[in-house]
Amino acid sequence: MADVVVVGAGPVGMTAAALLAARGVESVVLEARATTSTDPKAISLDDESLRTFADAGIVEELLRIVSPGTGTRYYDRHGNLLLHARGPAPYRLGYPFKNPFPQPDLERALAGALRRDPRVDLRFGTRVTAVKQDGEAARVVLADGATVEARFVIGADGGRSTVREAAGITMTGRSYTEPWLVIDTLGDPHREMFSMHIGTPQRPTVIIPSKGGRCRYEFLLFPGEGLPGDQPPHELIARLVKPWREISPADVERSVIYTFNGVVADTWRRGRVFLAGDAAHMMPPFAGQGLNTGLRDVANLTWKLAHHLAGRLSEAGLDSYEAERRPHAAASVRLSERLGRVVHSTSHRMAASRDRLIGAAMATPEGRAFFAEMRYRPPLHFTAGLVIPGDTDGRPIPQPQGYDMTAGKVRYLDAVTGHGWALLGIGLTSGDWPAGLAVAAALPAPLAAVHVCTDDTLPDAVPAAVTVLADVDGMINAEFGPLHGRFLLVRPDHVIAASWRPGDDTTTQTAALSAWFTP
Repeated sequence: MADVVVVGAGPVGMTAAALLAARGVESVVLEARATTSTDPKAISLDDESLRTFADAGIVEELLRIVSPGTGTRYYDRHGNLLLHARGPAPYRLGYPFKNPFPQPDLERALAGALRRDPRVDLRFGTRVTAVKQDGEAARVVLADGATVEARFVIGADGGRSTVREAAGITMTGRSYTEPWLVIDTLGDPHREMFSMHIGTPQRPTVIIPSKGGRCRYEFLLFPGEGLPGDQPPHELIARLVKPWREISPADVERSVIYTFNGVVADTWRRGRVFLAGDAAHMMPPFAGQGLNTGLRDVANLTWKLAHHLAGRLSEAGLDSYEAERRPHAAASVRLSERLGRVVHSTSHRMAASRDRLIGAAMATPEGRAFFAEMRYRPPLHFTAGLVIPGDTDGRPIPQPQGYDMTAGKVRYLDAVTGHGWALLGIGLTSGDWPAGLAVAAALPAPLAAVHVCTDDTLPDAVPAAVTVLADVDGMINAEFGPLHGRFLLVRPDHVIAASWRPGDDTTTQTAALSAWFTP
């Protein structure tokens, strides 16, 4: 019996298997296609996703296929620049904020990494027809009548998920009727490191350059120009692309007409079956969050499955997956829908109002920060699940670099803490540490303890098991200075599970840990 069966070998499913393998969990990955996809579908990875690949131990090989991006430029109804949304501080999580990539290259790299890992059994050309389960196991039925048994199943098999249908899970939301023509081109002259959303009502357009002369164009189609399922004629492609380049049929890598969905699964777990990626949610592409949302799903789910399989995490801990992920995924769907309505409106009146309001906002420091730092994106902040609610808890920690006093070199925070639980002491004294370590001792798992220096001050002394991380470029002070004097208990997915000050009553923290974990 396998620990986990992952159905679907797209980027989300293969990343789930890589994360499980990094935590010592064996998995079987089943994919109906004969090989990895040749279609360049998803096209942008954010810094959170690259951090997830680092957790899986495969980020170095994947960085070779991405281009570092500088965000998104939005243009008004006349084609003039409205704003450049660059995201928050660069490298806040240790990687560029937005990164174009070709999905076929990503899938090949992921498949190569999984084939080299003895803990992963990757099977292409294997179609799943049903999933059955009882109190002992889940049984995945294949097209040839064979079955694969596992403790748990992750359905990462896309919008038409067989796993979701077999589990009897419905989705709520809406489908959009407006067709968009998506063209992936070769030999393109665009060399920009940013994507472009052009909000001209007469033809809303998206342009996303990538490296190696690749570029994606997306055009809203009007009645009579094409419907989903139609093969777009080259004459239409050439006419729409003409303002930017001349194009021959040989320069078109892919062209397809899409409509989009904005839907979320009504439940994300049924017994031994979990949903992730497009099987759990689908959204328009205008916020670039479809794949990134799926990677957040498996970053959240896989460490919990690993802990549970090792006898550490309770059933209630597994149930936290939906409580934590579903609200943020739903908010990302709503953002994608709003951006589509506002940025790509075909109403000249609405476009004029949009341009006027954004222009006025950009004239103020608060408005510039809101748009330029993309504060309109839903923040990742858990208020339920494996977190103890507080002013800082439930949020992911950043990843500045600092000088590791034990290793004697500059390292990013994740390299110091590893990819398990961590206890950070922010600017504390040596006398504060014993009580903090006593709370963390309730964890039935290894834990890294790190003293994070703030105020340009080193500690007088710390216990031998504690690593000291000193600021080298001001980023530790900037990110952790507001948390000075606290302990932070950080989960394997970099989310703050609890925080407290030395001398606080820690009864709540220890009681929560007892409820989450199996003694």
